[in-house]
Amino acid sequence: MSEKKIEVIRNKIISIENYPKDGIVFRDILPILNDYTAMSYVLDVFEEHYKQITFTKIVGTEARGFLFGVPLAQRLNIGFVPARKKGKLPPPVISETYNLEYGTDTIEIQADALNSNDNVLIIDDLLATGGTVNATYNLIKALGANVEHAGFLINLPALGGEFLLNKNNLQTFNIFNF
Repeated sequence: MSEKKIEVIRNKIISIENYPKDGIVFRDILPILNDYTAMSYVLDVFEEHYKQITFTKIVGTEARGFLFGVPLAQRLNIGFVPARKKGKLPPPVISETYNLEYGTDTIEIQADALNSNDNVLIIDDLLATGGTVNATYNLIKALGANVEHAGFLINLPALGGEFLLNKNNLQTFNIFNF
């Protein structure tokens, strides 16, 4: 990874303390999207890391996984599949419900979006507890596709998501740890 590129990207991530609630440090990545060079550098870093692996699809998790997943899929000349919250995709879909800190949520993928010929890369902006990506992993496997890799702009190691995903033999890559 080019240190210059990493520095440009890092300088665009704004840390906001006590947002959205007390005790949380929110990492605002929106300035990256507003800067052509920074966004290009993010895609360069992901492309460089994954260029030796042949993927057929990227699955991006709602909603910020779309922001990096779609342009990366275009760069890699492969398709993009959205993993969305319940009720946002036309049927038929398959669903996976997963636990949140206070309650549950459900994520869905269209039932015909992947098959056993697919080798999938999961892309999201942030790895925290890993619940959403783990549910996405389960959906991909349920459709018979292969998935061994997940990429993130940011990992929050203290929240344990990387450990959870690694238990499923999902190799994680992130540009930053906070």
